[in-house]
Amino acid sequence: MLVLTRKAGEGLIIGDDITIKIIEIKGGSIRIGIDAPKESKIYRQEVYDRIIEENKMATQWDMDALDSLSTNLSTEKKEK
Repeated sequence: MLVLTRKAGEGLIIGDDITIKIIEIKGGSIRIGIDAPKESKIYRQEVYDRIIEENKMATQWDMDALDSLSTNLSTEKKEK
């Protein structure tokens, strides 16, 4: 991890097309501005962590639900 010290008004460049600028430092908070291409996905860490967790949960199979779905599909197929 790269650790930098920046003051208000200073910034840094990531790659050729992302600029991060320190807008304001007030109390225990820092406001930053990010200039990046529209196709770049930018998330707050806690939001990104939640997305990752929900994606993991979505890939877990509940065998009871899968069995029930299979039974329902089989029953529908026989009725046709």
